[in-house]
Amino acid sequence: MSERKLDGKVAIVTGAGAGLGAECARSLALHGARVAVVDIHLAGAQSVVAEIEAAGGKALAIQTDLTSEAEVIAMVSAVIVAYGRIDVLHNNAAALDPAQRAGDRDVCNVDIAAWDRAMNVNARGAMLCSKHTIPHMLKSGGGSIIFATSGFGLLGDVTLTAYAASKAALMALARSVAAQYGKQGIRSNAIMIGFVLNEHAQKGVPDEIKQLLLDQHLTPQLGSPRQIADVVSFLASDESSFITGAVIPVDGGFTSHSPSMVPMREFFARMGSNKL
Repeated sequence: MSERKLDGKVAIVTGAGAGLGAECARSLALHGARVAVVDIHLAGAQSVVAEIEAAGGKALAIQTDLTSEAEVIAMVSAVIVAYGRIDVLHNNAAALDPAQRAGDRDVCNVDIAAWDRAMNVNARGAMLCSKHTIPHMLKSGGGSIIFATSGFGLLGDVTLTAYAASKAALMALARSVAAQYGKQGIRSNAIMIGFVLNEHAQKGVPDEIKQLLLDQHLTPQLGSPRQIADVVSFLASDESSFITGAVIPVDGGFTSHSPSMVPMREFFARMGSNKL
């Protein structure tokens, strides 16, 4: 393996059986961490573990329903039994499958079951994982907790009301953990993830929508899973030891500019201005 800035550390990644979570688990292992690959679907977690082990890393698959406190407690205990400590928690898991999207619409049309599921998985699940890992982190002098949030949690949109509210809750939770346990060596940050070209999650998005999103980015291309995973590995490491209580956009500049930027750019282009 190349640079091993996480040698000796133990990391938990939730929702790591596929998609961004899987890529984050692979990245953490690449940098030397022993990784607990946690997912409600055991087969997916086992597949990621097999990839990590084939690359020379160490990992453990654990099936967990994050809405159950008993299962979260059992998951944390399994990590301690296997590895003896916990240094990193990446709260990545989120409910955003097609059925969930179909029920998570504008406020007047949100399905209450979809609202409850978003809150239970995305917000409550992250709280439970934090609640039960922090005591173990404190025993070994501290750790790093990373919450996966979204631009939906910052900016209003026409749909995904429950998802947006749950992601906004994670930003507040990240800051609360940082304030409450920072003096005891625990850092807590949130990454505000933008649209990422992820085969597992985004394969059904029409090209026209992708182009509309790209127009709002300040980068030449849309993001990749590895670009998200690189930031997670950085926040997990001692390289980020002076960063805590932050919400860090990892979105190609999507949330950084005025909503009028794109039409204004087009306007100046039509006018033949050389100012832009």
